[in-house]
Amino acid sequence: MPTKHPWTFKPRLRSRAFGWKGSHLACQRLKEAVTEIKRVAKVDPTTAGDGVVCLMERIWPAFQDIDTSSGALGGAVYWAQDELLPIAIEAPADRRTRDKWLGRLWQAIEDDGVDYLSLVGERWGELCRSREVASCWSDKLVGLLRTAWSDPRPGNYVRGTSVCLSSLLAAGRHRELLEVLALQRFPFWHDRQFGVRALLSQGRIDEALAYAEDSRGLNQPGTAIDAACEKILLDSGRTDEAYERYALTANGSSTGLATFRAIMKKYRGRDPKKVLLDLATSSGDSGRWFAAAKDAGFLDLALEFAGAGRTDPRTLSRASRDLVKKDARFSLKVGRLAIERILEGDGYELTLVDVMDACNHFMAAAQALGIASQARADLLAIAAKQPGEAFSDILIRHMDKTKPEQALSGRPVAERVVARMKWSTRGRS
Repeated sequence: MPTKHPWTFKPRLRSRAFGWKGSHLACQRLKEAVTEIKRVAKVDPTTAGDGVVCLMERIWPAFQDIDTSSGALGGAVYWAQDELLPIAIEAPADRRTRDKWLGRLWQAIEDDGVDYLSLVGERWGELCRSREVASCWSDKLVGLLRTAWSDPRPGNYVRGTSVCLSSLLAAGRHRELLEVLALQRFPFWHDRQFGVRALLSQGRIDEALAYAEDSRGLNQPGTAIDAACEKILLDSGRTDEAYERYALTANGSSTGLATFRAIMKKYRGRDPKKVLLDLATSSGDSGRWFAAAKDAGFLDLALEFAGAGRTDPRTLSRASRDLVKKDARFSLKVGRLAIERILEGDGYELTLVDVMDACNHFMAAAQALGIASQARADLLAIAAKQPGEAFSDILIRHMDKTKPEQALSGRPVAERVVARMKWSTRGRS
């Protein structure tokens, strides 16, 4: 039995403890709760497991009034479950204690207004810790699920679908699990992933792969399906097939550099230059992979990517700054490209500082190569190609401060830009 513990997070996560704008504070309280439970788990795993259940019970009551449109709170809740559920799963609790935990968690799932506890449902079979307990929970829900999915009228929903499917999987009732999933009118990956696991547990690798592929459809997460298929092939030792079929789509991240690193971490024997070329070809925008090529040391390839694609000017400017001492020639070329892109209007919300930085990095590389005067003339020629543009005027002023007659007036540069923007607005109105 878990001992009573004076959890600090309990009063902080009381019902309706946060208002509409309480997302940031709620995320902070969640992190504090995770830290506190992990600390207790080192000395008393059973009590920590009870703490996990207590926290899950409080998530919806405490957070129900918060504006979750930013997605930050939802991500924090998912992270907290991912961190803490293994503690509850591995806790050495007796059957009576675990049954109480499951009952409390089930009540929390039923009360949950926005499905915060989705991960609890997905890992329900593991929380049961035994086939017997998992089978009992399967019996409670499988009949209702069969009825709902057999109904020809669309739109039926059963709260606890993941609980039922996860329990069937943990109970070893694989055939029944696949039969129930076959009742779905349309493939739904969130549910069919349990069928993939059932087939894998029986050693039916190719069938599991085909089952996952058959899960594709309208509004289904293609990247998640690719990642699952990739993992199946990697776990079975079919590395080449995994790379050719899924690597380039299953490891997508927010940046090209992060995507490249994720692929190389899984496929260490692969030629990184070949991987970069494959990514550039498959994506259709080679400029996205400039930073990855630079980080891998393929500077010629990086320049090729930047020239053919649409790499962000700030990324090019930073590369010019970082490599001015290591490879001034590369720094000069990429710095010039950054300035050209800025003057062409590429990039997002560029400022005067971005223009000055790109210019300074370019000139630093030119000085290192001993061609400062030629570089200065080159920049003036580039700026002269787009007369009247604000950034072009700023660049000319910056490069030719000794010629004040080129300025529109004696006012500061920033004031001139604002005046020009106001004039342009009046002209369009």
